[in-house]
Amino acid sequence: MAKVSIYLNFMGNTEEAFNAYKEVFQTDFAVPLMRMGDVPAPEGAPQMSDSDKGKVMHVSLPILGGTLLMGTDMLESMGHKLIEGNNVTISLEPDTKEEADRLYNALSQGGKDCIAPHDEFWGYWGTCQDRFGIRWMFNVSAGMPQ
Repeated sequence: MAKVSIYLNFMGNTEEAFNAYKEVFQTDFAVPLMRMGDVPAPEGAPQMSDSDKGKVMHVSLPILGGTLLMGTDMLESMGHKLIEGNNVTISLEPDTKEEADRLYNALSQGGKDCIAPHDEFWGYWGTCQDRFGIRWMFNVSAGMPQ
């Protein structure tokens, strides 16, 4: 079933924030916390520091009404800078790749900083900032119907 999640970016303190949110919402992570060091390195990518390897790649926490609060650490070593406006992303989780493509094509028109949906190790993923400055992420989990 399709759903929407809220995705937050942090500058190195995602784990601290989400541990606090766990207490506030009295829930537990939906899946085990994934660290940058757990991710297969892309071919030709520079070696990641031990500090960066320990940063949060992805965390997901149920909050209210079936909404998931998700987050990641931005890496200064990769040129990421946290500014208000790139710290929140609306994560859409449609049921199919076709629906992800349709949503991406509509929301990315006139937008910027776009990565078209494509296969990743966890599923089908893409992102864009729309023409109004809102960041969107598109995810179809590998276990979902294609």
